[in-house]
Amino acid sequence: MTLDIQEFRNLMAGVCAPVTVVTTTHDNVPYGSTVSAFASLSLTPPMISVALDRGSSLLARVLQTVRFGINVLAKSQEETARLFATRNVDRFARSSWVLDHGMPRLASVASWLVCDLAQAVEGGDHMLLLGVVTDAEKTSASPLIYSERIFGTHSVLLERETARERKLKRLTLLGGDMQ
Repeated sequence: MTLDIQEFRNLMAGVCAPVTVVTTTHDNVPYGSTVSAFASLSLTPPMISVALDRGSSLLARVLQTVRFGINVLAKSQEETARLFATRNVDRFARSSWVLDHGMPRLASVASWLVCDLAQAVEGGDHMLLLGVVTDAEKTSASPLIYSERIFGTHSVLLERETARERKLKRLTLLGGDMQ
């Protein structure tokens, strides 16, 4: 029995995935695309995996430069996710970003990783890139996730963030009363 492609697509839509923008530069030109096929792979050495469509211009550039950045988007960056998933637009002209370790880093991301390409593995219509993480930073922002074709974040993270905001508000009010 052959699995219907649409059935498989619908099944995988129900799996929560982090939303990232994978970036690189080639000849001083930034490239990037929204990717949800991203995962931790190894602790020693620190490695990640990310899958890119075999026909993407980003994949061609990563294979040439053998380096890439992973921008794990924050829950407030749904528009950024949509922008970097859109074809034929100047994504970086519409985004706030800087070069960090030579890779395009988007502003206000939840986490940032810089990777050296260790291996590219063929996987159907995609290539699985295995990257050794050479630099990384986590912020306090909750990550953006994608499930059932909807952007969001984990409910517990929202509860924790709301509690933190209430505590800061109380401290601000207390500080204001003390002056």
